[in-house]
Amino acid sequence: MTQPLFSPQTAHIPRYQTILTEDVSPHVLKVSLNRPEVSNAFNTLMGQELEDLWNRLILDTQGYRAIVLTATGEKAFCGGGDLKERNGMTREQWVRQHEVFERQYWALLEVPIPVIAAVNGHAYAGGLEMALTCDFIYASKNTRFALTEVTIGIMPGAGGTQLLPRAVGERRAKEIIMSGKPFSAQKAYDWGLVNEVFEPEEVLSQALQTAQTIASNAPLSVKQVKKSIRYGGQMELKTAFRFEVEAYNHLVDTQDRLEGVSAFNEKRKPVFQGK
Repeated sequence: MTQPLFSPQTAHIPRYQTILTEDVSPHVLKVSLNRPEVSNAFNTLMGQELEDLWNRLILDTQGYRAIVLTATGEKAFCGGGDLKERNGMTREQWVRQHEVFERQYWALLEVPIPVIAAVNGHAYAGGLEMALTCDFIYASKNTRFALTEVTIGIMPGAGGTQLLPRAVGERRAKEIIMSGKPFSAQKAYDWGLVNEVFEPEEVLSQALQTAQTIASNAPLSVKQVKKSIRYGGQMELKTAFRFEVEAYNHLVDTQDRLEGVSAFNEKRKPVFQGK
């Protein structure tokens, strides 16, 4: 395995081998999984490169206010772990590789700005877990989802047993995970897993449009909203209310709050600086 790419001294985004990054606007970053020849499956390098990217953005969002995560090709968003690379691995090798994947998922959870999954093809196993780790999901109507791990002798190990029940409920999640059966984008929408379903050619543009809408809002406010929902959701209600108020109070003295109120009274569009 190669050494991690990330260094705290170099927060800029480098060129990667297995993922593509593109500035869609000054404040929106598009990230594409880029191994279409193998259904954009995760290999060790992709895990390392994604971890590196997310850690850079945790350290410094570099002016970005929203991210759209998608994939190249039309067949698959991500098929999960690359079983060809995994074939013949020892237990030690398997565990070490999975630790790379674990760090990548945890880092994605910690990215302070919204991450929208634009799922433009099948999302199986770790691919569905990747989408679940994002803040919300837009999907192509041709997409199929599945957590197939039990069909090859393992189980979801990157948040599937925790994030899926939070999205669709415990009973539905048990059925999905224990059966390993694929399900449609329409069912994913009906069950609350997916926010919107679009024609294949519209998924990315719609996700980018939403990302741009989010990016036009006060960035410090959006960050505090993400933090409050994520952490408050794990607390009992009164503690969560207090956490929300503390997050709110951090915004009162910001320049963006002053700008927002001034713009409202002056009947103009606010210009937020993230300060």
